Amino acid sequence: MELKDKTILITGSTDGVGRVVAQRLGAAGARVLVHGRDATRGKAVIADIEAAGGKAEFLAADLASLAQVRRLAEAVRGSTTRLDILINNAGVGTAGDKRQTSADGYELRFAVNYLAGFLLTSELLPLLKASAPARIVNVASAGQQAIDFDDVMLTRGYSGVRAYCQSKLAQILFTVDLAEQLEGSGVTVNALHPASYMNTTMVRQAGVTPWSSVETGAEAILNLATSSALEGRSGLYFDGLRESRADAQAYDARARQQLRSLSLDLVGLASPKSKEEQS
Repeated sequence: MELKDKTILITGSTDGVGRVVAQRLGAAGARVLVHGRDATRGKAVIADIEAAGGKAEFLAADLASLAQVRRLAEAVRGSTTRLDILINNAGVGTAGDKRQTSADGYELRFAVNYLAGFLLTSELLPLLKASAPARIVNVASAGQQAIDFDDVMLTRGYSGVRAYCQSKLAQILFTVDLAEQLEGSGVTVNALHPASYMNTTMVRQAGVTPWSSVETGAEAILNLATSSALEGRSGLYFDGLRESRADAQAYDARARQQLRSLSLDLVGLASPKSKEEQS
């Protein structure tokens, strides 16, 4: 894909694999919208991209707040008339077994790793469609656990690993479901596990010795974002550079519909009930 003059938003791009992806896309001629929580780190990424001759802007938002996710989408719409690629990369890792909640009262990993991307993508879909052909890349994980729809917020039997794996599978269900909705729009959406235990802050906080580099993960993300071989292909899950299969729940149409309805309700996008439904 020719990246010159393309506009790309990467969430969680002030550190780790997201930062490497932002730098490489900037060096390739794209205009990069860098997202993170820390303005100082954001400015450092911008400086790196601009020093290499690229163009970039920093947009601050805490994805643990749905109000800030909405403000991020508004900031994107205010800074550009087109969005060619959206990479939902930001996330919370597995470290810690104390259950935490988001600003909206939702289980933190489900909120940040999945729900924020669901809302941000929904808010930016009109811009992506207007820029078609466009791509959405959801950075998920090989760590996946079926969603327990009776206890999505994991109020029982909580663990950081379980929460992380459920949230990452939710991303993949969303990917497959959205691909069906976007068929014929010129916008594709795919998900991937970039690499196992990359040398990131998230992995180190979990007390794990890194197995692979952020450069390896970046290559996998860039493959979905820019490879001509992925043109027009949608609803796929990749393990690194290989097309693969996710947990079986990702291919369960009923589970995907259940997650979609729940998500729309949680972020306040659910359609108003008809009079018949209310009675």
